[in-house]
Amino acid sequence: MSHTTTQPSVTPAATGRGRMRRPRASGDRTRDGRTTFWHSLRAEWIKIRTMRSTLFLVLGTLTFTIGLASLSGSAAGSDFASMSRADREAFDPLATSLRGYLLAQIALGLLGGLAITSEYGSRTIVPTLTSVPHRARVLASKAVVLVGVALPVGITVTLAGFLAGQTALSGAGAPHLALTDGVALRGIVGGGMYLALAGLFGLALGTMIRSTTATVTTLFGVMLIVQAFAPALPGRMGDWVSAYWPPIAGGQIVTSVRDPELLGPWAGLGVMAGCVTLLTAAAFVVFRRRDA
Repeated sequence: MSHTTTQPSVTPAATGRGRMRRPRASGDRTRDGRTTFWHSLRAEWIKIRTMRSTLFLVLGTLTFTIGLASLSGSAAGSDFASMSRADREAFDPLATSLRGYLLAQIALGLLGGLAITSEYGSRTIVPTLTSVPHRARVLASKAVVLVGVALPVGITVTLAGFLAGQTALSGAGAPHLALTDGVALRGIVGGGMYLALAGLFGLALGTMIRSTTATVTTLFGVMLIVQAFAPALPGRMGDWVSAYWPPIAGGQIVTSVRDPELLGPWAGLGVMAGCVTLLTAAAFVVFRRRDA
């Protein structure tokens, strides 16, 4: 009498000859283990979001901008009644309320520099480049994430400064602007764009210099010291620097009274954008060729 024995079914996972597949999460690597640009973006977003300096720089810049706009608006508003006719015609309510951009550009430039110099300082740049050997992708990811942070922060800073400054000017009975004025919107949005460019400027400097201290020193020199001493430069040199030095030219975007000897607001911002583009291209070349 024959007996039939039923063998249990054996799955690949039970024999060890196969693999059990699980659904891939959206942030997982591709099936061949390679990273994509999206993975690099996520990694850079985590880095910049978890840096303690990011929150400090953003909150400190916002607080300083609001405070300076209120003080400038109150002081300028109180002095307006005693100004001469020529000074009244040259009075710029937009620039008065947005003077805080001078410090904000340093803060966001520093944020851009820290996005890469902090990795060189802690030597985490080595595992970063090990996991993502495509160096252009690493730096491009840093730039995209930085703009994604710096642009909304920049617009928030200029908006807050504008509102605080115009409120102070209005309370003092001096000329002021409404938020719906075209020149006001240009100053707020354009000022935010300028600050985002300042962040990219800092990233490019940090990539080439690698040192946080040296990057900060260079930012102060390029964005503040040259601007302060430009009127003292002799002859045509002083005129050229006052008109075409990128941070000075770009700063015209937050003015409402046009100086015929200087570039217009959008032309000046274009000069700043062109300078940042060239410097960023140089940073890509240096980053690809130099050892970590």
